[in-house]
Amino acid sequence: MTVLQQSTSTLPLTGRTAVVTGAASGIGAAIAERLAADGASVALLARRTDRLDELAERIGESAFGVGMDVTQQSSVDRGVAVIGERLGRVDLVVNAAGVMLAAPIQEARSDDWTRMIDTNVTGVLRLIGAFTPGLIEAAAEGGTADLVNISSIGSHLVFPGYGVYGATKAAVTQLSNAIRADLSPYDVRVTNVEPGLTESELGTHLSEEAQTGLAGMADAIGPIASADIADLVAYVVSRRREVNLSHLVVLPTRQA
Repeated sequence: MTVLQQSTSTLPLTGRTAVVTGAASGIGAAIAERLAADGASVALLARRTDRLDELAERIGESAFGVGMDVTQQSSVDRGVAVIGERLGRVDLVVNAAGVMLAAPIQEARSDDWTRMIDTNVTGVLRLIGAFTPGLIEAAAEGGTADLVNISSIGSHLVFPGYGVYGATKAAVTQLSNAIRADLSPYDVRVTNVEPGLTESELGTHLSEEAQTGLAGMADAIGPIASADIADLVAYVVSRRREVNLSHLVVLPTRQA
């Protein structure tokens, strides 16, 4: 019996060039791995280069790591230059970098507030600014061009103690909507993804008390896996270029 193997030329993202922020762990790493498995060449972006090297080795020659701190414009500029040399023009951008801190307003933890704003909002804007011209060019030449922003259900649901985190994600959701209005005439698709409770390393930045609360929620609800988010993103960016899945909310079944 002859076993037919799928040719790489039939993979849905063959020929696409992608960048994924937050690729050192969690949702970002899962998305990067899935995009590469579907045929894309992927630049893995994060601060922890050792993690990126491990992921790139696991993925293979279609991926490479670029050390980048999205909170620093100079770091973004250096990383973008490296990506341009290795990949050329990018036609798929996934903003998955993010930080979640429990910073109650009454405690006025301005350092934590600033860290979340710099990463979750300003960092996203830096990547959008860097790669939007290439997305427009790719679409103008008849290709598919995608910008995917990973937001959170915290953008519209209230979780006590997480007001600033929720505000940063609300900014990402609104930014996605506004940018879609700007870029849709250029045939650039913009997708906003709002995950619910998901297995990731976001919780490791929390205090012991906050981690205990998050663990209790996970026990009661059962979080979805990062691979579930990656599966959704892979589906979105593999649709024909005339179709934009604009706003997606993905929750564990038990999370109302």
